[in-house]
Amino acid sequence: MSNYEKIHLEKGMYGVSGKSFTQLLEELDPSDAYQGTALEGLDAYQRQLKRFDIRVGGADSSRVEKFFQTADSAALFPEYVSRAVRQGMEQEDVLPAIVAAVTNIDAMDYRTITSDLSADEKSLKPVLEGAVIPQTTISTKESLVRLHKRGRMLVSSYEALRFQRLDLFTVTLRQIGAYISRAQLNDAVEVLLSGDDGKSPAGTVAAAGTGVTYEDIVSLWGALAPYRLNTLLASTNTMKDLLKITEFKDAQAGLNFQGTGRMITPLGATLLHIPALPDHKIIGLDKTCALEMVQAGGVLTDYDRLIDRQLERASITTIAGFSRIFEDSCKALTYQGAAQNAKG
Repeated sequence: MSNYEKIHLEKGMYGVSGKSFTQLLEELDPSDAYQGTALEGLDAYQRQLKRFDIRVGGADSSRVEKFFQTADSAALFPEYVSRAVRQGMEQEDVLPAIVAAVTNIDAMDYRTITSDLSADEKSLKPVLEGAVIPQTTISTKESLVRLHKRGRMLVSSYEALRFQRLDLFTVTLRQIGAYISRAQLNDAVEVLLSGDDGKSPAGTVAAAGTGVTYEDIVSLWGALAPYRLNTLLASTNTMKDLLKITEFKDAQAGLNFQGTGRMITPLGATLLHIPALPDHKIIGLDKTCALEMVQAGGVLTDYDRLIDRQLERASITTIAGFSRIFEDSCKALTYQGAAQNAKG
């Protein structure tokens, strides 16, 4: 029997350690109980929106004040804000294309693991009968992963927002999520280039001449072996230089770009546009083992203020950091631009 209309909602549900608001709701009102009913496909939070007839999307979306008709429905507002921000982060997010593992922690300090293998150790030569099997040593890194708090302060009065449609308000919250996602991407690129401690730069490959050529990309591919070159990161101007290379004008690559907006290279690597990267520098990596993302919780909202309608100083933040996993799984190709060469 459905239970979602009987649940008492209050702000204390946001303060349960290790559980999100939705996870706690799911424990009180499991989604499995609604299979075969009209509510199948909705999670516990979405059922609460239906309970209070709150529509967060579409031309006929509810007004912000609909959340604050009762104390129970007001408790849903911080989760609505968090979900809208997460949507913006996901729409703008390039990180899944370069992150090999995501680690969630409940503390502010985190020390990741590392395994430094020599070229000889990576070859895994045959072991003779009775001989000692070669070892792979896994240890914790000396430095902690640097976590960065990113976010925005929501500055507005409840009176200014109460009559606004949620559909429009969601657009603003998604933009906050997009800003956070871009900042996290910049953090990730900095770790790829400079290392966890900012003092361990990625191995570099210098271009043979002025500009970037197909031969330079092949050199980057070779330098990354035995790891696979499956991802390339480049700034706007560097992307322009890459796309002028004859081999990048392959008909199939053109069709893919025109049809999906995604660019590929002749070597099969995914080419990602990273505006914050320095010009004349291309990062090549094996996305399956190059980068770890560490998160201290997800999107955190100032639920006390939001529930109490004190929106004028309500914060929306995330805490995350990045660490290189295998040092040699990321290389940087640098080249000299035409303008630089002319000045030289």
